[in-house]
Amino acid sequence: MREEKIYDIAVVGCGPAGLSAAINARLRRKEVVVLGGEFCSTKLHKSPLINNYLGLPNVNGEELRQKFLEHARLLEVPIEMAVVEKIYPLREEFVLSTRQGAYSARSVILAIGSIQTNYLPGEEELVGQGISYCATCDGAYYQGKRVAVIAYDAGEGAEEANLLVDMAAETYYFPMEEGIHPVRREATVINQKPQAVQESDRGLLLRIEGGGNLEVDGIFIIRKFIPAEQLVPGLDTEGDVIRVDRHMQTNISGLFAAGDCTGRPWQLAKAVGEGQVAAISAIHYLDSLASKAYISNGDLLHSPRAR
Repeated sequence: MREEKIYDIAVVGCGPAGLSAAINARLRRKEVVVLGGEFCSTKLHKSPLINNYLGLPNVNGEELRQKFLEHARLLEVPIEMAVVEKIYPLREEFVLSTRQGAYSARSVILAIGSIQTNYLPGEEELVGQGISYCATCDGAYYQGKRVAVIAYDAGEGAEEANLLVDMAAETYYFPMEEGIHPVRREATVINQKPQAVQESDRGLLLRIEGGGNLEVDGIFIIRKFIPAEQLVPGLDTEGDVIRVDRHMQTNISGLFAAGDCTGRPWQLAKAVGEGQVAAISAIHYLDSLASKAYISNGDLLHSPRAR
């Protein structure tokens, strides 16, 4: 069991923006956790040469990635290999749901990189009305019903399908990429590609290439990255970009974003700079929470300055 703890700041993503945010938060003595994928910054790792990062001309991307990680290790920044599937904003706290368990934090910084999603026709309109991105979160609603899993991620898609097999009456699995898909025998594997989804009398009608149709109660779409607006209910986005102000604040109080997910230019220096700004803004937000608690407890009346 993971220890129950409320962090000051949870950083989602361990690329340059996320690590920059975490390092700056740790330098200011905040309790921070970084939640990332299996590999921190594939984009940086694949860069053969970087020549526009101030003070480090002609640097290899992998070399710079290792320096970023070493900096984080020196400051004892905890990096957890946990993919965040859903973020729930509560009154003065956020709950981040992952396959490894839930994390709680008073503020969150999204540093999830650029995500360009090719939605299935009809998908966006039916999110929350039968379409979900997390079987761990929503699978229980389909106990004894018919569900489909569209897996753009072979490993995670198979895990989600296997979870649903124990809940749903029938589970249909659509592998969308090549590779090994270790789904249980109880799941029906369909190798034709889904073309579109629409409402039907039963719930949802999934149109399949070749002219076939499949009626189900729910559809789980498993991608390597969850679209930002589906990751956080109510998050304001413009296309694939998260809207932020100059302080990296989103439209949700206590939730910040930095790096490629906030839009162009998709440059290393911009990501690192925005990560720092997001961390400082999150700290100001935490200070405001502390001030509110101080006043609401009546402590202000007893302070030397109030006498």
